[in-house]
Amino acid sequence: MPRIHATALVDPKAELAAGVEVGAYSIVGPDVKVGADTVIGPHVVLTGRTSVGARNHLFQFTSIGDIPQDRKYAGEPTTTTIGDDNVFREFTTVNAGTAQDRGDTQIGNGNLFLAYTHVAHDCVVGNWTVFSNNAQLAGHVHIGDWVVMGAYSGVHQFCRVGAHAMIAAGAIVLQDVPPFVTASGYPATPRGINTEGLRRRGFTAEEILVVRRAYKTLYREGRDVDDARAALVTASEATPALAALVDFLAVPGRGIIR
Repeated sequence: MPRIHATALVDPKAELAAGVEVGAYSIVGPDVKVGADTVIGPHVVLTGRTSVGARNHLFQFTSIGDIPQDRKYAGEPTTTTIGDDNVFREFTTVNAGTAQDRGDTQIGNGNLFLAYTHVAHDCVVGNWTVFSNNAQLAGHVHIGDWVVMGAYSGVHQFCRVGAHAMIAAGAIVLQDVPPFVTASGYPATPRGINTEGLRRRGFTAEEILVVRRAYKTLYREGRDVDDARAALVTASEATPALAALVDFLAVPGRGIIR
């Protein structure tokens, strides 16, 4: 059975699985579903058409599922979908999607959102990312698996950040950041590959060397993106880890950082 503090306001229509905890003065709306063993701390607001998976931890003053900060929003029945094993620290905000895009804001599994982070409408966040304090996403942003967002960094709407990329503290991303790349500055520019992150995730020395060579192909040899991608397609046949980079470059998007 869920454990609900006497001062919490949980709508009778909300669906709370076994082991859910709801802290003091928190609010859970009628269209909210919460998975097993999720902890909802004090002063949390879960509203809208929101689904939260299992074993998440929502710290005090988190707000998830409220309407998007978008003037075009006109009350459409859009949603917010949260996976399992995520941590949302103090004052994190996640807004629902809009009818103009996918209609859903989606967060995967195992992500860590530190204090004052924001995920805007229609964003898609993968798995095992880290958002340092005050990292912010505008609407329609896609963040790949294992991305690290530094403190006070921001991503422009419709941008993509590829898997294993690292965005430095204070960086402002105005174009797509390819997988494995470290970016810093305003506007953010490429500064090499995320070597330490790849080591921590089990990439071998040989695989990291291949990624480093791929970065050189993309950024140091004077090639345009199409030419660089063609060269990387060949390299990816021997090193499957590069497939993520090749696939990323195949999507035009907003163009990659240079």
